Amino acid sequence: MGRKTILTAAITGNLMTPEISPHLPVTPEQIAQQALDAAAAGAAIVHLHARDPETAKGSMRLDLYTELVDRIRAKNTDVLINLTTGEGGRFIPSDDDPKVAAEGSTLCLPEKRVAHVEALKPDVCTLDFNTMWSGQASVINAPRNLEIMAKRIYAAGVKPEIEIFDSGDLHMVKDFVARGVLKTPLMVQMVLGVRFGAVANPETMAYLVSQLPEGTEWAAFGIGRTAFPMLAQAWLLGGHIRIGMEDTAHIAKGQHCESNAQLVEKAARIIGDLGGELATPDEAREILRIAG
Repeated sequence: MGRKTILTAAITGNLMTPEISPHLPVTPEQIAQQALDAAAAGAAIVHLHARDPETAKGSMRLDLYTELVDRIRAKNTDVLINLTTGEGGRFIPSDDDPKVAAEGSTLCLPEKRVAHVEALKPDVCTLDFNTMWSGQASVINAPRNLEIMAKRIYAAGVKPEIEIFDSGDLHMVKDFVARGVLKTPLMVQMVLGVRFGAVANPETMAYLVSQLPEGTEWAAFGIGRTAFPMLAQAWLLGGHIRIGMEDTAHIAKGQHCESNAQLVEKAARIIGDLGGELATPDEAREILRIAG
């Protein structure tokens, strides 16, 4: 087949913990090195979260993102950098008064969630359309806030990667397209296997793909044990792929992965065995219509 497949390496995320994944990168230096190694293994895009080096929890600090991006760009100017805007969307209701935020809530103004994107101007940043229950927290992405974030992302010259976690998210995406808030062709990432979100199976993925706006460049991935099966399924349906320690702690059943590069190498083997070929960063830019 002639098409090239873009592989995104999701390096660390904000929910995976060192207790679950002992090789999880936490500091900007560790995250940057794993991103560089993943790029060398075949990833055209590296998807990045910053973490507080002391607590290992997700962080929105600009200095951490700046150090992370600078460390990558000092050694690799080709790989596409994709920064998250997912931090700042979680609300945990207090037991005594559910309308009051409990400890661990991060819900904040949309302007704060994209401040690092406006400052650093990466190639891509995520824009999550999900409002759903996740663990002990509700994730809240109000339409008003998403519209504010989208406008600021475009104004910064950054390509939004639309993340959807269920079919209702896609319905909202279509409304944003109809109103001109989102520009086509879209770049969409479909997240499968999150508890209380879209189920990670071929039928669900095929349905979501069938509902995408025409011309959309899309990828899909599964969480945990579904990571590699959904990677193969995404390729079979004509999409791009994602793998990384944000999504899975294991390279095989009962075996922890030692690095993101190890996961990327396995993904590259799978795509190669299926008859596909990974896109280079330059090819990914062309596919996604992102200027170099």
